[in-house]
Amino acid sequence: MEPFSYTFRVRYAEVDPQSVVFNSRYLEYADILVTEYYRDRRAHGMPQDMEFHVRRAEVDYLAPIRMDELVEGRLSVTRVGNSSVEKRITLHGADDGSLRAEIVLVAVHVDLPSGKPERIPDAVRNAFGFPATGETAHG
Repeated sequence: MEPFSYTFRVRYAEVDPQSVVFNSRYLEYADILVTEYYRDRRAHGMPQDMEFHVRRAEVDYLAPIRMDELVEGRLSVTRVGNSSVEKRITLHGADDGSLRAEIVLVAVHVDLPSGKPERIPDAVRNAFGFPATGETAHG
């Protein structure tokens, strides 16, 4: 499956005095990519009410991203487990395609009231491009 891509522009409030994006913003950019990816996946059968909580986040900063720059984010789902999903996000300069950062997110599907992990439904697996397992949500 081709990576999902989304382009955005770096805003003034996201940079330090040297006009370089603050480190913490990279995870905010990853969140933007995940949000837009989920919006896109809803058109492919992903239910609206899915809840995922980030369990692990890793960022590899490769080159600076600067103020007013166009950034192309690319997201691929690399693994779907029983209750977790791993996403790889790369951030590129939109003008030249240069790789600026790699981000790996592991998120767990949870039942919101209890906060307990739940099995990822087959409709979500399919929307992410992975085969259904044929199990029920609680089996």
